[in-house]
Amino acid sequence: MENNSARIEIGNKIKELRNLKGLTQEELADRCELSKGFISQLENDLTSPSIATLMDILQCLGTSLKDFFDDADDEQIVFGKEDFFEKIDTELGNKVEWIIPNAQKNMMEPIRVTLEPDGSTYPDQPHEGEEFGYVLSGSIIVVVGKRSIKAKKGEAFYYTPNSEHYIKASGKTGAVFLWVSTPPNF
Repeated sequence: MENNSARIEIGNKIKELRNLKGLTQEELADRCELSKGFISQLENDLTSPSIATLMDILQCLGTSLKDFFDDADDEQIVFGKEDFFEKIDTELGNKVEWIIPNAQKNMMEPIRVTLEPDGSTYPDQPHEGEEFGYVLSGSIIVVVGKRSIKAKKGEAFYYTPNSEHYIKASGKTGAVFLWVSTPPNF
């Protein structure tokens, strides 16, 4: 894997900040007492500023070095098939896809479950938190303790997992559903 993505593209980030502030290259250059040509080269990553110059520019843009290099804004927001992690349980007839990778560190953990006809999820013991789901296709039976509740395509379910619980598919169709647990539990 190439390491280019690890290199911070300072130029692009400066350009974004400048545009957010509604400044032209010329206006930014004036504020920082630099040339427009330098700002242009900087934004196109054709030159690298000294730390002192970068600090000046960031001050003119109303931010600091720390915030500028804080990568929180670069966190991945959208995830595709290539990011999913899947596990198939042939005995229970289910496929579980973690559609948000490493969600264990998040507040909630969404998965997509595909059940074969009569398939089910592994019975889970009571735990803290809440569980929510949405049936994408087929129909399921949500089993919580002694209760069994049907849910079909287009319906959602929500419960507190305070007794043993699992989900099974109807015998005819099988099912696909989104299942979100908070805190992460899968």
